[in-house]
Amino acid sequence: MIGSSSILVSAIAMTLIVGVRYLMTSGLFAWLTQKVRPGLYSGLKPQIGREIRWSLYSAAIYGIPTGIVAWGWQNRGWTQIYTDWNAWPLWYLPLSVLLYLFAHDTWFYWTHRWMHVPKWFRIAHAVHHDSRPPTAWAAMSFHPIEALTGAIVIPALVFLIPIHAAMLGLVLFIMTLMGVTNHMGWELFPRWLVQGRLGQGLITASHHQLHHARYTCNYGLYFRFWDRLCGTDKGLGAFQDRTSRPREDASLSDATRSA
Repeated sequence: MIGSSSILVSAIAMTLIVGVRYLMTSGLFAWLTQKVRPGLYSGLKPQIGREIRWSLYSAAIYGIPTGIVAWGWQNRGWTQIYTDWNAWPLWYLPLSVLLYLFAHDTWFYWTHRWMHVPKWFRIAHAVHHDSRPPTAWAAMSFHPIEALTGAIVIPALVFLIPIHAAMLGLVLFIMTLMGVTNHMGWELFPRWLVQGRLGQGLITASHHQLHHARYTCNYGLYFRFWDRLCGTDKGLGAFQDRTSRPREDASLSDATRSA
């Protein structure tokens, strides 16, 4: 009984942490958008309200399994998470981060393409694409089915791939940062990075923007590897001047063409 209660407390606590992290991070970048691109989100208050509501649902779906796994790590040694810096060679620290990011990116690419199959687009993924244009609040705006596909990745990886707790924190930071900045509706990163050699391998807002405009390309999360390998990389998108804001739109038939 005590164990069950502590698992429940851990799940609730992690849900609150994920929810507060979302509100603080998206709120920060929404504030930054208002300062740097005033008027960009004007007229989008109802949409932003939907994005926040769906995102808080997602916070619970992400938080519950994470809280259970965190409890198991601390109380039962379930996972491959370690805290001793000498447990693995120092060179493994950055490698473990890359392994997690690549595994997460691979899972995301293929489940994202699956979500564009017409049936699943209508059932679930349309919630995310209802953000037209996406805003900083849209990073976790998912139908519960789609949120579940994303929520299991990191909790599953910690059972399979050893990682230092600090490096796991870095993975979660990168996941949060890129999830928000890729949806802001403008490019945060400098042109030399986005259009340079490094940008040819990384996904930024300019790359993900084209996915929200065309629906049938640019499916990746962190890297352009799978898009390039599978012929779905269509390059960088362009941002409209949304202060006058002709809204992006795409028909359901365009959105759900064969992935």
